[in-house]
Amino acid sequence: MNSSYARNSQMTVSSSTLMPPLPNITVAARYQLIRKIGSGSFGEVYLATDLNGGENVAVKLEPVDARIPQLRYECKIYTKIRNGVGIPRLIYTGKQQQYNFLVMELLGSSLETLFDKCGRRFSLKTVLLLAVQILHRLEHLHSHYFIHRDIKPDNFIMGVGHHSNIVYMIDLGLSKEYRNPLTKEHIPFREGKSLTGTARYASINAHRGCEQGRRDDLLSLGYVLMYFLRGSLPWQGLRTKNKKDKYGRICQKKEETTIHELCKGYPREFVSYFDYCNRLNFDQTPDYGLLRKLFETALRRYCDSSNRYFEWNLHKSAHLTQVSVPLNGLW
Repeated sequence: MNSSYARNSQMTVSSSTLMPPLPNITVAARYQLIRKIGSGSFGEVYLATDLNGGENVAVKLEPVDARIPQLRYECKIYTKIRNGVGIPRLIYTGKQQQYNFLVMELLGSSLETLFDKCGRRFSLKTVLLLAVQILHRLEHLHSHYFIHRDIKPDNFIMGVGHHSNIVYMIDLGLSKEYRNPLTKEHIPFREGKSLTGTARYASINAHRGCEQGRRDDLLSLGYVLMYFLRGSLPWQGLRTKNKKDKYGRICQKKEETTIHELCKGYPREFVSYFDYCNRLNFDQTPDYGLLRKLFETALRRYCDSSNRYFEWNLHKSAHLTQVSVPLNGLW
């Protein structure tokens, strides 16, 4: 089974700690580790087998002496948002030897992995279908007063079996509570913050040191969608001397690239999406239904909407030809 729990191939700002040598261990006297299958913002993920039933699971490990331990925090968030569609099932959590661990259901490939397999470009239909589902995931997370702060292709993975058409949201280690659950008071707007997340997809607000809110998750999603359509973003591949300079150049390029330039050649609904998200105030609740409707409209207008299959479901070894779009629907 191909599982990809966040390869984190782009520049991600986090507090990762070097993992101590991993012994051949059985977690909680039940889950036998087999091999490493990925790494998230604060730990490493292993394929494991449940010795009680033979089921394969994913085990996320974090050193107990991590500079900023996050696994318990991530577990807390998964517990709060459980039972939502596209939220991985949390099986077990605890501490063993030098590690904190979290056992979760094993899922399929990340969107980044599928992007590679599809020739590093997705069809319009696939991108629109992804947009609708991911907006549902973000609305669910936001409804529980958390923002993700690291929206990127690696952090969305497909289900398996009967759930193979469902997009799952993972890696909540950088998530933040944006509202007090008791008082319902929104966190205050602040400046001078360091960049949290992956620079390639971070909002301009995040680059400028602004406190992130729900709008920033949505803007990051917009960049992800255009990455899937275009094959790359204008600020990729910039050469700089160090990470700080690179973040600055990425921000500068984002500021210089208009939304119309970014979305040129694609349905106008993508420009409308960015325009709406850019108009949101810091503490404003987005109209997720309105944004989904934009993409549903584009899906009906430009694609065969009689089914909801992604291109890798229909042609596992070949990339679908891009959907042709009438010129009057483009920017």
